[in-house]
Amino acid sequence: MNVKNLQKGLKPSIIRELFEYSNTLKQKIGANNVYDFSIGNPYAPVPQTIKEEIGKIALSDKNHGYTSTCGDQESRQAIATFLNTTYGSIFKDSNIFLTCGAASALAISFNALLNENDEVILFVPFFPEYPTILSNLNVKIVLVNPDPKTMEPDLNDLKNKITSKTKLVIIDTPNNPSGVLYKEGTIKTISSILEEKQNEYGTSIYLLSDEPYRELIYSKNCYPFITNFYRNSIIAYSFSKVLSMAGDRIGYIAINPEADEAENFMYACVGASRTLGYVCAPTIFQKLIPHILGITSDFSIYKEGREILLDNLQNIGYQIICGEGAFYLLLKALEDDANKFSERAKTFNLIVVPTDPFGLKGYVRLSYALPIQTIKNSIKAFKDLYNSYGDKKWEISKICAF
Repeated sequence: MNVKNLQKGLKPSIIRELFEYSNTLKQKIGANNVYDFSIGNPYAPVPQTIKEEIGKIALSDKNHGYTSTCGDQESRQAIATFLNTTYGSIFKDSNIFLTCGAASALAISFNALLNENDEVILFVPFFPEYPTILSNLNVKIVLVNPDPKTMEPDLNDLKNKITSKTKLVIIDTPNNPSGVLYKEGTIKTISSILEEKQNEYGTSIYLLSDEPYRELIYSKNCYPFITNFYRNSIIAYSFSKVLSMAGDRIGYIAINPEADEAENFMYACVGASRTLGYVCAPTIFQKLIPHILGITSDFSIYKEGREILLDNLQNIGYQIICGEGAFYLLLKALEDDANKFSERAKTFNLIVVPTDPFGLKGYVRLSYALPIQTIKNSIKAFKDLYNSYGDKKWEISKICAF
């Protein structure tokens, strides 16, 4: 038995653990009485046109066999054309690799790029599956601290953490768990620092942008597309969140064609996908891609839920950090240990995720991808939780990330 994987299986991620706890609790006391803010499971309906296209594609006998390892050529070309038209990039179909969602894209990219003893930089707070996926590669993970008020990375800390062994920096914007959208100036500065360090050490440092929430932005700010700012850039994308297709597992890797060893990276992705057993993403959903590019679910339900939570939680007295995108916000725990705060929340049937696994102490994550009525019904429970601390709660100021 593989001991590492046995340990991972015996102790699932805190998000999945709380999600399963919620499901059990709903069976006992009724779903209407449980306020589950744990998992980022899209709630907005799948666009009708997409459901119709899936039906058409599934009915054809031609769409149930294998594609090439890199994915259907027409679909890869459609992605390249869409990105070039939308963001001014210069992708070709040969720069695109279709995957079983973003998790597969990350695993394949990590295994294609990294060697033993390479260093990988993560910005706190980070998606907790990054260390899990990296754990079998014998690399060193280096954490960069955030600005505590905005949850954007501390760029001076980044500069100090880069060494001659730094091979990869990972960004996640809009961020999970904070929802924070990195400003264009932040992306420019990150790129400038990496360019400076590459020149200093004579190495290639890759910047991987994990983008499952790329279109899920509530402000009018434009998304700072990474290949426009940094040459050695890689994108991991999923259609899961923006189209409410999380269970359908389709996404892609895109490497800037101007990146160092871009062609070899794609060959390494082929080898990594074979090693990991990810050969050939689901063909029906590969074939769907040309029909869905540029389409999103209706995000108005998330925006409405977000505003309800922000207004009410701040009025109660909670400290909130809420960014411009995704469907998450951070709530400051009312005691030092966010895990204990999360356990106490359960007594009010509130399921919230402590952010220790995200590298951040003292907060819980709330996913507001929920029915509006559930969010409204939860407000009393949040108020009761707040009041249960009496005079022992933190001295709180109200902070928002924008």
